[in-house]
Amino acid sequence: MLDKVKNVIVVLSGKGGVGKSTVSTQLSLALRKNGFKVGLLDIDLCGPSVPYLLGLEGRDIFQCDEGWVPVYTDESQTLAVMSIGFLLKNREDPVIWRGPKKTMMIRQFLTDVRWDELDYLIIDTPPGTSDEHITVMECLKEVGCHGAIIVTTPQEVALDDVRKEITFCKKTGINILGIVENMSGFVCPHCTSCTNIFSSNGGVSLATYAQVPHLGTLPIDPRVGVLAGTTTSVLDELPDSTTAEVLTHLVEKLKTMLAS
Repeated sequence: MLDKVKNVIVVLSGKGGVGKSTVSTQLSLALRKNGFKVGLLDIDLCGPSVPYLLGLEGRDIFQCDEGWVPVYTDESQTLAVMSIGFLLKNREDPVIWRGPKKTMMIRQFLTDVRWDELDYLIIDTPPGTSDEHITVMECLKEVGCHGAIIVTTPQEVALDDVRKEITFCKKTGINILGIVENMSGFVCPHCTSCTNIFSSNGGVSLATYAQVPHLGTLPIDPRVGVLAGTTTSVLDELPDSTTAEVLTHLVEKLKTMLAS
């Protein structure tokens, strides 16, 4: 099912709550904005956020002869989405599964979904280095994972956990494309000035430590939060924002990295 996917990118972090799903969704929308066909796979089985972030809750998954048909955001079918959130009747329903059942579900997402031709498949993962991550890596051995984007926030408590994720990537042979520092500073919605309410430059120092590229620093911008529940890219809605600038550079960096 992944034979027609040109580039597979995994979004990782050793820490929960750093904004992996927001980065994954806005990166997918930015890639689509640049003319690419994109798939977004949400394998955070216990906390699937992607359907909510894209305003796709309540949409149904159908089956065809080739397998599951992903949910498309519009008629152009340039952004395909798959998440266990589409299989739950209610957003408040918990997924209470042991490891083997999680493993089976992730294998189905990777082998039984009819993605068709894609330029990029973005895989949004849960925090940590557990069953879900190992299963993804095992399933992608034949197709190949082209790299991982690691998301962190600037605080030391987050950086400490993300270092473990970096070690996981090195031990499992995952190519680290780079590190994105999220929630670095608060952008005032009125004057757009940025104030560092946490520490800063944690992502830069972590990238130096791991000897990988620093892909950008994203602030907390309430105007970006308003886009949750829609398929609107920050590149369209807030083209002059820092977030749009960072995502534009990130897309260009990915195109250069994966073309070489």
